[in-house]
Amino acid sequence: MRENWIEPLVGAVVLLGAGLFLTYLLLAGDARPAPDGYGLTASFGQVGGLREGDEVRVAGVKVGRVERIALQPETYMAVAELEIAPQTRLPRDSTARVTSDGLLGGAYVAIEPGADTAMLKAGGEIENTQGAVDLFGLIGQFINKPATAGEPAT
Repeated sequence: MRENWIEPLVGAVVLLGAGLFLTYLLLAGDARPAPDGYGLTASFGQVGGLREGDEVRVAGVKVGRVERIALQPETYMAVAELEIAPQTRLPRDSTARVTSDGLLGGAYVAIEPGADTAMLKAGGEIENTQGAVDLFGLIGQFINKPATAGEPAT
């Protein structure tokens, strides 16, 4: 008889904890830059796992987010529209690259500031870009590389 009220109590505590955790995620997960931020674009040959809503970082610090990704029909490049926090000013010769937080981590855009004294303006384009690296493709090429003269085939 005693176990009959303990199990529902434990279940209620677990559900309450899950509800609090979900509420925290919903409130903390929407850390968007201020609405008066400015937009930039960057074209990539490969965006890998980059999605709308992913972070834009400078020196590992979040300074914005990916607002939209679309295919440019003329060049077949993926164009990412980035929303950057208003206090973050980026030199015109900055470089943007798609990277990830490890093998299973999410993708994000890392911006390396350049040395130019002129800054990118709202609506500007980051011209120096590096697309995502296909790690599994590189591993496959290494494993399946053809044998050269004098080497045994693997």
